[in-house]
Amino acid sequence: MGFGLKRVSAAALLVSVAGAALAQQGETVKIAWMDPLSGLMAAVGTNQLKTWQFLGEEFSKKNQSGVKFEVIGIDNKLSPQETSSALRSAIDQGVRYVVQGNGSGPALAIIDALNKYNARNPGKEVLYLNYAAVDPDLTNSQCSYWHFRLDADTSMKMEAITTYIKDEPSVQKVYLINQNYSHGHQVSKYAKDMLKRKRPDVQVVGDDFAPLAQVRDFAPYVAKIKQSGADTVITGNWGSDLALLIKAANDAGLNNVNFYTYYGGVTGTPTALGPNAAGKVYMATYGHNNLPGDIGRLVVDFKKKFNDDMYANAVYHGYSMLDTAFAQAKSTDPAKVAKVLEDMSFNSFNGEVKMRKADHQLQQGLFITRWEKTDAKHPNDAENTGYTFVPVKYYEPYVASTPTSCQMKRPS
Repeated sequence: MGFGLKRVSAAALLVSVAGAALAQQGETVKIAWMDPLSGLMAAVGTNQLKTWQFLGEEFSKKNQSGVKFEVIGIDNKLSPQETSSALRSAIDQGVRYVVQGNGSGPALAIIDALNKYNARNPGKEVLYLNYAAVDPDLTNSQCSYWHFRLDADTSMKMEAITTYIKDEPSVQKVYLINQNYSHGHQVSKYAKDMLKRKRPDVQVVGDDFAPLAQVRDFAPYVAKIKQSGADTVITGNWGSDLALLIKAANDAGLNNVNFYTYYGGVTGTPTALGPNAAGKVYMATYGHNNLPGDIGRLVVDFKKKFNDDMYANAVYHGYSMLDTAFAQAKSTDPAKVAKVLEDMSFNSFNGEVKMRKADHQLQQGLFITRWEKTDAKHPNDAENTGYTFVPVKYYEPYVASTPTSCQMKRPS
């Protein structure tokens, strides 16, 4: 009898040790995705939701933390007000992790709401992973302990673009065209500041803003670019605002101007680029369609499954980071996970990356890529065009890193 009790105790001890190692084994972690599924940017949102769901399934099959992922998609109509409603709905469904990426207005709405909610609801905290909203203020003046950014911000991408332009003597006259909201204004500001510092001889010959997701014909803007004599355009436009700008440039025969973009690979834009834009459109990005390793296989599998491109690779960062943090924290509790995430290094598709503790901005290397015909080395095309963004320069994380003014308020 006594021997039996000892054996049970030893077995119980083994179970408790295993439990301590993976307390969250078998848990389902619900993630609420909140981005547009209607309006002009619906195609972008639909692609990104598919990416979160597809990679969620992939990471559920095999991970170090023993969890499963479930993604709930909510249409926020690209509106801060709708985003606040979506967040309340997600919390009511028991969600503790939210993700969003399109537009810095909705991002700020989430940050504001979670700062208040988490302060009032200790033990029920919710964490926000931002995979594409790149306004630098989100990790500077508006930084929050509950917000972690996986994309490189506007200033980091502009560091890469202007470092590349610094060594391109053909760039003499630059035209800036951006969306008329915080991100667009930041692109304009950083472009002017950094060009002045690195290439004071370059002339900025235009600085235009177009309303976000409202313009259906960019011909009048292209006419102004043509008239200005610009040899280079820098734009932070994304979605329909970039696809239609490029289409108007092609239609107008704007053949002698190079475009430097942030979002050339986003839904609709590769099709608009087509063969006419080969060699003339550049993109600053943390990844591309022809990366080696696991991500390369996933890009191909995604295309086979959806006949669509997987370009929001920051989603991979998100899962890789959460999985590593759950394993280290031995918990999926957002309060415990947030502590582990600060200053955490983890392996992702572009090498080892680090979540900077000071402002929760991921530090990662950046590529400058150029729109070119596919070849044996770069066989994966974009939107079945036979063309793809080919890396022409890679910058280590320290090159693209920018300082922060964040005064982080941590929970006591």
